[in-house]
Amino acid sequence: MLGGGVLGLSTAVELLRGGTEVLLLTEGKVGSGASGRSLAWLNAGGAYSDPYFRLRMAGIDRYRTLLAQHPGADWLAFNGGLYWDDDPFAVIERHNRQTREGYEARMLARDAAASAVPGIDPGVLPHRVLVNPGEGWVALPQLLRLLAEEFTVRGGTLVEDAGLCSLLTGPDGRAAGVRTAAGEEFGAGTVVVACGAGTPAVLAEAGVELPDASDPAVLLISEPLEHGLQAVLNTPRISVRPHPGGRLAMDHTWYLDLVQRREDGSWDVPADVLQEAAAEASRLLAGNPEVRVQSWHAGLKPVPGDGDPVLGELRALPGCWAVFTHSGATLGLIAGELVADEILSGRRHPLLEPFRPERFSFGWES
Repeated sequence: MLGGGVLGLSTAVELLRGGTEVLLLTEGKVGSGASGRSLAWLNAGGAYSDPYFRLRMAGIDRYRTLLAQHPGADWLAFNGGLYWDDDPFAVIERHNRQTREGYEARMLARDAAASAVPGIDPGVLPHRVLVNPGEGWVALPQLLRLLAEEFTVRGGTLVEDAGLCSLLTGPDGRAAGVRTAAGEEFGAGTVVVACGAGTPAVLAEAGVELPDASDPAVLLISEPLEHGLQAVLNTPRISVRPHPGGRLAMDHTWYLDLVQRREDGSWDVPADVLQEAAAEASRLLAGNPEVRVQSWHAGLKPVPGDGDPVLGELRALPGCWAVFTHSGATLGLIAGELVADEILSGRRHPLLEPFRPERFSFGWES
């Protein structure tokens, strides 16, 4: 297996639960890629196709099961989400679409919303906002530690800092293993590529072209503070959620044009961006506590070319499964479960049919 994020680790753990041997290689450390810079908002409230909506709902269900197994966790919660937009008609349309799908959605007046979402300053709210009581969040680094512990206990083999790996193919055209950046080769009857935004490049080297729309993302983590926030806030200028240790996790898109990638591959985020984002978060919170950014995590956000997940065995490279999606947090557990089930059983799972890689070869669009 290639990839030490939530998708790779969850797939690996599910395979181990099924009784197979697993070797997991990751370019750097576990969680050092997209999983370490995801806001990890657990939701199915966007304008998704019906199959994608159902898959996301199944993903949320698995997190609810996980929370029932770890009721004291400070890294996973379902305390709802609050959303508003500068265009009130966009909020109304979002509400109407969600209610048609059976997704719990409430249009609330300002005062009612402030009561339903503790920790927010009522003065910042527009006249009406959208509240989704069933939404949640997960801190993926903490989840990855849990999965990595089970991976080790169940006898999985982990190779970190393997560098940019490549696929090996056999004379029959099937995937036959992987090669590390240092040239070390590992044979395998099945290979799973879950390398986040690096997935298309790995597959391209093996002759498989996967449309890629990955773009930058920057997650900001605050210093500890008394904030009282429990829900996820999605607002015109900042998205905010609680984070373990009394911190906040924040991100948005307005500052991405100001983020630069250096020649050595590292990233630069201007100090005034950090200050402005922190100030906006402070403005939203009850009592307006001072928010200071303690750390930031920048990199490419995995996004397939048509926006929908890519999940399944490659017709052009039998024995190789691709796991490539923007919604790595929401789908983190369910995608690993379903991909592992296909590998172990040899049967294609119907929930994955709309998301198979071959759709690009046959003009399938979401």
